[in-house]
Formats: sequence, structure tokens, C-alpha cells
Amino acid sequence: PGGLGTRHWVTFMLFLGMANAYIMRTNMSVAIVAMVNHTALPVISEPTDTECGVLIGNETHASTQDGSFVWSSTLQGYILSSFFYGYVITQIPFGILSKRFGARYFLGIGMLVNSVFGLLVPVAAEAGFEWLILVRFIQGLGEGPIVPCTHAMLAKWIPPNERSRMGAAVYAGAQFGTVISMPLSGLLSAYGFSGGWPSIFYVFGLIGTVWCLAFLFFVSEDPEQCPTIKEAEKKYILSSLWGAAGSSSPPIPWSKILLSTPFWAIMLAHMGQNYGYETLMTELPTFMRQVLHFSIKDNGFVSALPYLCMWLFSMFISVVADWMLSSGRFNHTQVRKVINSIGQYGPAAGLFIAANTGCNPAATVAILAVGVGLNGGIYSGFKVNHLDISPRFAGVLMAFTNCLANLTGLLAPIVAGYIIEGRPTQAQWKKVFYIAGGVYIFCATFYNVFASGRRQDWDNPADDEANAKKAADKKAIKQEKKAAKNQSEAETAQ
Repeated sequence: PGGLGTRHWVTFMLFLGMANAYIMRTNMSVAIVAMVNHTALPVISEPTDTECGVLIGNETHASTQDGSFVWSSTLQGYILSSFFYGYVITQIPFGILSKRFGARYFLGIGMLVNSVFGLLVPVAAEAGFEWLILVRFIQGLGEGPIVPCTHAMLAKWIPPNERSRMGAAVYAGAQFGTVISMPLSGLLSAYGFSGGWPSIFYVFGLIGTVWCLAFLFFVSEDPEQCPTIKEAEKKYILSSLWGAAGSSSPPIPWSKILLSTPFWAIMLAHMGQNYGYETLMTELPTFMRQVLHFSIKDNGFVSALPYLCMWLFSMFISVVADWMLSSGRFNHTQVRKVINSIGQYGPAAGLFIAANTGCNPAATVAILAVGVGLNGGIYSGFKVNHLDISPRFAGVLMAFTNCLANLTGLLAPIVAGYIIEGRPTQAQWKKVFYIAGGVYIFCATFYNVFASGRRQDWDNPADDEANAKKAADKKAIKQEKKAAKNQSEAETAQ
């Protein structure tokens, strides 16, 4: 059916949820600048490189407003990373639970926990950094279900030929949230109520709470449970997703998933993506500061530019992807591989060029914007591929790939730190960029060889009855053997 339907409303709400999640994740990194008393901290000069001239003056002007907390850089690192550890822990358990009990409540209540504890951040900070770390950790636990549960809901609501567009629209909420969060958090910390930085957590915590309540009240688990959906749209979604077999919820075929090469293709693409993306977003600005003497944080627009490019490009390329599918000239496998290649070979090329730009901050900023922009292709590539290969287990698959990918993303700053430690020369930075570019290329190539857009045999509703019968027979044989054993033991005892 043409026009806007209930599935578009669900997509819009999931987009807002994703934006909200990323605002909660990134607002601390902006707020902490205003929270810390930089003047009271011992000054440790960062090693810089003189190949591109000597840094004239200093960059203390970037921190015009000092907070009241005397937290060392190491402690700030613990505070910022505490959220992430909570986030990683809950992904796989909630991915599995959402398959069994439905994704809506886990997503809504998880984000409610995240938002409510966000409101407690200023109180926790005043109580002591231990309380702040605990509150941020709990926020992370609450955000853990967002990606697997969003995937599980997209699998139930979005027909195959609309997945690129709708999936990209939802996941682009991550970039949208970051683009909104960075400048707005900066403004609130400078001019907000309640002493500046606390207003960041009060404003976004309140917005998050309102979204959670709206989501829980106005969004249904799937089209079959939705009281307001039109019959024509319900039939269209259910028939295109499940065919004549109807939707069903069989047990998760763990062994078949672990032996599935298309699943491992997505896994590697996701891990390579997080490694490369972390290098682009966290290490390139450090390179610009240490070698090119240009602080990207001094310019709010420049900071948000790569995310903005990625958001806009992901929207554009998702329409192209769905047009390719609807034209009938390309199948799902071809579309996912072509679009994903743009999304991963593009930033790899960006990293190789960035390693060889010499002393040119403007060129480096342009490469960062274009490289991260092209990276938006992944949202219509591997990121929605879970939905193609297994609509019924998409949330579970995403829980595993997203968890391992986030852990891989942690390696990027560790590897860069090890290579750069004490000698931030262009030659050393080249190694950092070449490694990240190489990871992108290897993982994208592995994906191009082994990925598939076809629904896998282990997620075929037509086989459910036979599989259930097989499992029941197995169970019956086991019980018979157990009964026979018990009987023989009883006879022996007599």
C-alpha cells in the first residue's frame, strides 16, 4: 500500500530512540570538559611533532570555563568508559530474551532506565566519582538492548524491499543524535540552567523519559498485535515477510548459526567497521592535534561535519539500494555487497590518503568528512543483512555481531596508543592509518566473498513442523532410555 502507514510510524519512533541512545552515550564527553577543574590539574604536556612547524602559544583558550571536579585524565577515562562496559554486558542476554519474550518492553524499559539514571548524573557527580561511574555503568546496562531489540522489531515490521531505506533511517539516528548532542550540549554547558553542565543531563534525561513512555504506549510489538494498523498494510507486511506460513517462533538453531558463513561474513564486516570507525573518529583528531597542530574540538561545526555527512549519505544511498532491489535487476546479495563496498572501501581509501596529506589540516578535515560520509553505506550493507538472512533471529544475530564489534572497537585506541607512545611522528601515524585501512579492506573483502542476501535454510518456516517433530522424537527417545535405566536400577536393587 502507498502512502505513510503504521510501519513508517514505528520506523520514526525507532529512529528517535536510536538518536536518544546516542545522545545519552555522547553527552558525557562534552559535559566532562565543563565539569573538570582543568586549572587545578597538574599539566602534563602532550608530546607533539615538529615536522609541520612548532605550535605557537597554547590551547588553553579552548577551556574557558572551569568546573569544580579535580579528576585526572586517567579517572576521566574510567568515567567515560564505564557506560561502555555496561552497554556490552547486556547486548547478548537481551538479544536472546527479546527473541523469546518480544523486543518492545526490553527496548522501552531499558531506555527508560538509561534516561532516569541520566537525570541522576549531576547528583551522583556531587556524591563522588564512584557513584558517577556506577550511574553511568547502569545507564550502559539500560542502553544495551537498543540495537538487538531495534533489529528484532525491524524484522517484524519492515518488508524486504524497504529494509535498506527503513533500516538506514533508523540507524542514521545515531549520527543525527550525535550531530544534535555535540553543539547543544556545548551550549547548555555554557548557558544552561542549574549551573550549566547539569542542564545537559536534565534536558536529555527528560526528553528520553518522554520518548520511552510514548514508545511503550503507542508502538506495538508486531503488525499482528497492533490495534490501529489497517488490514491492507497488515496483510502486505505479513505476506511479504512470512509468506503463507505465517510468523512463528521456533527455538534458536545455535549450531546452524555458528556454522553459517553468511553470519560470519556479517560478523567480520561489523568488527572491521567498528575498528576503522573508531580510528577515524577518535584517532584522526588526535593526529591533527599532535602533528598538524589543529584542534578539531575548537570548531563545533567541524566536529559535527563527519557525522552530518554520514547521516546525509546513508539516507541517499539507502534510497538507491531499495531502488536497485525494486527494479528487479539486482538481488539482495548483489545490492548488499555493492553498497557495503562503498561503505567500507571508501573510508579505507580515506585513511590511506589521510596518511599522506602532509601538513595540510584543511585536506585532512575534508578527507575525514568524505571518508566517514561514505561509511554511511554500511547501513544499507551489512547492517541490515541480518534481516535478509534470518528475519526471525535477526535480533539474536545483531546482539552477537554488535557485542563483538564494540569490543573490537576498543582495540583501535589501544593499538594507536602503543604505536604512537612518546613519538607522534608522521611515519608512526602512517602505520596507525594503514592498519585501520587494511582492516577495513580485509573485512569488506571477506564480506564480499561469503555474504548472502538470501534467507537461510535454518530460518525456513516451512521446516518448523519437521524440526519440532525431530526435537520431540529426540526428547521421547531420551526419556525412554532414562525410564529403562531407572527400571533396570530398581530391579537390580530388589
